[in-house]
Amino acid sequence: MQSTFMNPAINHLRFRIRFALGFFIVALCLSGATAIPVEEQLNLGLPMLDATGNMYQLLSEVLAAVQYTKQHYPFLLYGYDWLAFAHFVIAVAFIGPYINPVRNIWVLQFGMIACMMVLPYALIFSTLRGLPLWWCAIDCSFGVIGIMPLYYCYSKAREMEALLRYDFQNVIF
Repeated sequence: MQSTFMNPAINHLRFRIRFALGFFIVALCLSGATAIPVEEQLNLGLPMLDATGNMYQLLSEVLAAVQYTKQHYPFLLYGYDWLAFAHFVIAVAFIGPYINPVRNIWVLQFGMIACMMVLPYALIFSTLRGLPLWWCAIDCSFGVIGIMPLYYCYSKAREMEALLRYDFQNVIF
C-alpha cells in the first residue's frame, strides 16, 4: 500500500485546498489592510466617480466625516486599525486548514458560519445606521463571496478524509 503522501489523489486535493485557501487568506488580509488608509482611499477614489451619482454623494459625506473625525476625535479612527487587525488574526486561523485540512476542518466550518452571519449583521446594522440598500448589498457580497472558497475547501477536505480513511483501512500491518 502506498503512503498517503504518495497518493496522487490526496496530493491533488491538498494542492486544490491550498490554492483556494491561499487566495482566501490573501483576500482577507487585503480586505483588512484597506481599513487603515480610509481617508487616502476616499481621496483617490472619489475623482473616479460621477460627481452627480448617489455613490459619489455618499462617499463625499463619508470622506467629510472621516476628516472631521480625524481632526476632532482621531482616537475613533483606532477602530479602523482594530478592524484591520481582526482581519489579519482571522486569516492566521486559516493556516491550520492550509497545513492539515482534515484535522482543522472545524476552522472551515467556523469561516462558513461567519460568512453566513455577515448577511443578517449587514442587513440589521446598515438599516440602523441609515445606509442605502446598495451599501448593504456590497457588505453582504463579502459573506457570499467568502463562503465560496471555504465551502469548496470544506468539500475537498471531506473527500480527502474519505480517501485517508480508505487508505488507512487498507494498510497491511
